Amino acid sequence: MEISFHDEIDSLKLGDGQLFHGEGILAVTKALLQSGVSYVGGYQGAPVSHLLDVMVQARDYLDELGVHVEACTNEAAAAAMLGASISYPMRGAVTWKSIVGTNVASDALSYLSTAGVLGGALIVVGEDYGEGASIALERTHAMALKSSMWLLDPRPSLQMIVKMVEKGFELSEASNSPVIMELRIRACHLQGSFVARDNRSPAISTRTFLAGAAEFDYERLSHPPATFRQEKLKADVRLPAARKFIRDNRLNEVFEGSEQGVGIICPGGLYNNVLRALRMLGLAEDFGNARLPMLALNVVYPLVPEEITAFCAGKRAVLLLEEGMPEFIEQDIATLLRRADVQTRLHGKDLLLLTGEYTAEVIVRGLARFLDQYAPHLDTSTGERWLETVNTARARAGELLGAPLPPRPPTFCVGCPERPVFAAMKLVKRDIGEPHVSADIGCHAFATFEPFSQGNTILGYGMSLASAAGVAPMMATRPMAIMGDGGFWHNGLLSGVASNVLNHGDAVLVIMKNGYASATGTQDVVSSPLESAKALAVGQSSVHTDRSIENALRGVGVKWLRNVYTYRVAEMAKTLREAFATPEPGLKVIIAEAECQLERQRRIRPILAKLLGSGQRVVRTRFGVDDDTCSGDHSCIRLSGCPSLTVKPSADPLKVDPVAHVNNTCVGCGLCGEVAHAAILCPSFFRAEIVQNPGAWDRFIAGVRETVIGWLQPA
Repeated sequence: MEISFHDEIDSLKLGDGQLFHGEGILAVTKALLQSGVSYVGGYQGAPVSHLLDVMVQARDYLDELGVHVEACTNEAAAAAMLGASISYPMRGAVTWKSIVGTNVASDALSYLSTAGVLGGALIVVGEDYGEGASIALERTHAMALKSSMWLLDPRPSLQMIVKMVEKGFELSEASNSPVIMELRIRACHLQGSFVARDNRSPAISTRTFLAGAAEFDYERLSHPPATFRQEKLKADVRLPAARKFIRDNRLNEVFEGSEQGVGIICPGGLYNNVLRALRMLGLAEDFGNARLPMLALNVVYPLVPEEITAFCAGKRAVLLLEEGMPEFIEQDIATLLRRADVQTRLHGKDLLLLTGEYTAEVIVRGLARFLDQYAPHLDTSTGERWLETVNTARARAGELLGAPLPPRPPTFCVGCPERPVFAAMKLVKRDIGEPHVSADIGCHAFATFEPFSQGNTILGYGMSLASAAGVAPMMATRPMAIMGDGGFWHNGLLSGVASNVLNHGDAVLVIMKNGYASATGTQDVVSSPLESAKALAVGQSSVHTDRSIENALRGVGVKWLRNVYTYRVAEMAKTLREAFATPEPGLKVIIAEAECQLERQRRIRPILAKLLGSGQRVVRTRFGVDDDTCSGDHSCIRLSGCPSLTVKPSADPLKVDPVAHVNNTCVGCGLCGEVAHAAILCPSFFRAEIVQNPGAWDRFIAGVRETVIGWLQPA
């Protein structure tokens, strides 16, 4: 990776009494070291990417502590690492993105939770349920319930997040069970401070070795008949131990309020939103002190019956806030109250949204309905006026636009090397019709949006080719699958390519080889270019090693294999036509190769700045559109979709429509001109070279050109 986490690494070294300031996920990283973690693994993904990214770059410091760090090829590999804590008193932590990552890891997690752990095992999950989510709207809660793993949802405060990391390990060890800590997007990116403690070198580490392997104990294996006893241990021993630890250490928090007749229960992760909603209703101060009592569940599973009944007893009604369906917490609390014969009315999904993110606006509406019914003496007119203001602003925006506020879907970065592949595909469709396109997780999934609108399914990271297997025998035209190099190594090689070859499939697979797992922060993958190759000029192929995608494909039996530089749209279109038309049976693989443009810009900017600073000649390529030539039909925009290719008013009074325009965000990838050439569009695009620190020859040539142009100009 080219991103530097130098400052973050320094903050990891803070000692006892020093003030740590930073993001929530960095606080987690620091807390792991303070907890004496022996090993850390994971698979990158927002919003928890920084945890692994920082630790990978801090390897020198972690080596001093004896902490082992491993960037895993997928979440299943990361979860399997926790097997070290089954037999040894070693604390281990792994991390990945949300429920989709947990699904990939589910096999290992099921066996881990069944066998139980000796050393603490903590799983940090980036939970991104809601409008900001980039994956399936499901929750980790279901996995925790299914496999009897305790689930933490800390209140968004750096002090509480750090406490829950440290207590999470202790809870795991006290109950011999793995613990999951879910962190929402806002918690991960929350800025704050906490008083640091010294980092602990683990008792068992890369510097302090085990004396030998653990003595064989069949009872620690997740295999019958041991599993029958382990299942009883979950219910009879581990669950009571977990509840006792949660209660004794007061991991859940009660915030008192003056209105004793009603109360609010919420997961810790929703606490800040609830407090904001109460502030809008005039029932809380800016920094707390709400009038309604609140129970913040920093541990959402297991619940402690005594805590729930003690909070609810004596109240007319309690409102539970829980995002998503099914309402696991609501059902659990309802059962606990009935068993204890506590007659407090419990409300939740009946007054709030069944699905979707619980924003402050959603909570204000639900709380207002709840209070109107059970505390009508409370004045909530402040909240009503705030909602009216929100509605008025939304309606006014619609009036100005002449339509409701439009969605703003994400798109490819400026100059992204994956965009030209889909531009070429749009051209090929004119000849072959509409093929079935299996999309995949990754940057290339942005092609499902306009102007490309390509993709019939998305069924998991690296699963595109596998998902085409069901439809391929029923199609007159070969189906097409898209996959990134990250998805290829994560799952695609085995689930897609090997399965297709085994079953003699006949499909077209395009692998976007941009060098990194780009969508998650440009982390290295197995086939990432060597350091010496990263300085290659654009247009050249990276230095291949034995770990290349090409070698892996040939190794499993792929015969038809082409490598195309992505920005050459005409060549890409020609290769796609060949793949769809060839009578040769078997899988056809096109490797679309070009470095991730975002990573390339990060890499070359400091190089160019250094050259400019030393007075050396630097040539920068830019593209533009000749206003006089542009016809204004904007076919180039519909084929390219690049954000730097936009429109502006025409200077010609006879041209009513705006003309195409390349703005200053252009990175000089040349796609716009390539598209115009491949599609035989108007010749309005031009390529310009901007020379900085020009030499004598540059000045001479510029003078000659200026003179010749002057001669050709009309008087």
